[in-house]
Amino acid sequence: MKFITAIIQPHRLDAVKKELETVEVNLMTVTSIARSGRQKNVMEICRGAGRSSGLLNKIRLDITINEGSVEPAIEAIVKGAHIDATGEDRIFVV
Repeated sequence: MKFITAIIQPHRLDAVKKELETVEVNLMTVTSIARSGRQKNVMEICRGAGRSSGLLNKIRLDITINEGSVEPAIEAIVKGAHIDATGEDRIFVV
């Protein structure tokens, strides 16, 4: 068994879940998180009021998978989340 943690943008969750349907996922937990990084402060507007924050809203996926399905799962996450070299999203395999 392997454990995959992926940090993705919230609006990409449905696409990632759809891509993961082709892979044998044993268990998946989805958590809403706030992550800091190299970006500058982000202006958020809630109920008409703006606030500045150094945190970005992200989704954390914790996935338990069989060892033989690790590569297809990573490919599915990369495809669904449109992960590129900007460093905004992360994938960890343990």
